[in-house]
Amino acid sequence: MHTRINIRSDNSEQKEILIALLADAGFDGFEEQPGSLSAFIEADAYDEGVLNDILGGFELTFHKENIPERNWNAEWEKDFVPVTVNQFCAVRAGFHPPVPDVKHDIIVTPRMSFGTGHHATTWLVLSGMEPIDFQGKTVLDYGTGTGVLAILAEKLGATRTLAIDNDKWSIENAADNFSENECTGIELVESSEIETTEQFDVILANINRNVLLARMQELAQHLKKDGVLLMSGLLAGDQEIISEKANSCKLTVKSAREREGWIVLEVIHS
Repeated sequence: MHTRINIRSDNSEQKEILIALLADAGFDGFEEQPGSLSAFIEADAYDEGVLNDILGGFELTFHKENIPERNWNAEWEKDFVPVTVNQFCAVRAGFHPPVPDVKHDIIVTPRMSFGTGHHATTWLVLSGMEPIDFQGKTVLDYGTGTGVLAILAEKLGATRTLAIDNDKWSIENAADNFSENECTGIELVESSEIETTEQFDVILANINRNVLLARMQELAQHLKKDGVLLMSGLLAGDQEIISEKANSCKLTVKSAREREGWIVLEVIHS
């Protein structure tokens, strides 16, 4: 069972900041509506004191309710619409017809896991993957969520992808999506650690600022010398601190792109 918090706010910038803060506090799903933001967290992980601390500085009110998982899935399916990233790729549910005039068609079952392309960070990483050469490459998808990035990596020619997530629901969702997209080269692991000594040609990490800061050295160690690391789950204001941490790990930010106040960073070895 999940707990849903509905916060009244009509300020889009404020919503973006709240999503980042709530994600750091363990909330794992978000829905933006006109005049409000809904955030979801596993019921046994909900801490009202932490929520009050976050909202206190904004003087915002909220409404709380418990949502059975089956109702959550129905809610996602009812409102889920396909997402297109230019003519590069489309992310749709299985009950939608294929999106015309895109190079790569991805089917994702809309559940609680993060990563359907609707959020700016997922869209940015999908877009950032287009100029990267995946042909014959190895990939680490760190925090796979729905598995959408791993699926696209395989469609782009990656021969092996290690997809990691520490959330059981995400693992189940990703496994279904890998099967739906007929992926054969993805290894799915439930873990918060990178439990291998392998180095990868490409690392995809769409998580959040705190995890990226804590795991930067580990990600650097698993990136091949001429590899590429795409990082997102970051607000534009996070770029400076992330860049400084990357530099301390002998990584360099090659480029940054922004969408709706969120950014994706392309990082290489210094």
